[in-house]
Amino acid sequence: MDSKDIITLIAAILLCESAGIIGSLFTFSEIPTWYASLEKPSFNPPSWVFGPAWTTLYALMGVSLYLVWKERKKADIKVALAFFSAQLILNTIWSILFFGLHSPILGLACIILLWLSIAATIIYFYKISRNAAYLLIPYILWVSFASILNAFVWMLN
Repeated sequence: MDSKDIITLIAAILLCESAGIIGSLFTFSEIPTWYASLEKPSFNPPSWVFGPAWTTLYALMGVSLYLVWKERKKADIKVALAFFSAQLILNTIWSILFFGLHSPILGLACIILLWLSIAATIIYFYKISRNAAYLLIPYILWVSFASILNAFVWMLN
């Protein structure tokens, strides 16, 4: 791996982590206040789990993006990157809707679209780099769990 590849890898990871940073601007102040006041299902993990989980997932997304970017001469790259961009934007918007607007129902609508865009990203990434697609499996599993949590928070409140 040469220095250009290392810079590209770091840039891809930072791009993905920035989605988390933007989302956290709407999240951190709401966890001890609004979110703490909500009824949550018994399987809701403690709040401290979410930061490390998301930081890891964003890093995996960045590595995945890098692996696909390296293969940018392959077919379907534009579609793959469009789905990746869409899921990254939806990921950020979810925090704004759920935490910023205090709207579990809007969050639920967004997270369903997010899940679909992650699934499409995995399908298109698989055509370009299987390893890139595999790196997104923990992400879609976590978003599946988060979708269930979001639905329960909406139903309970």
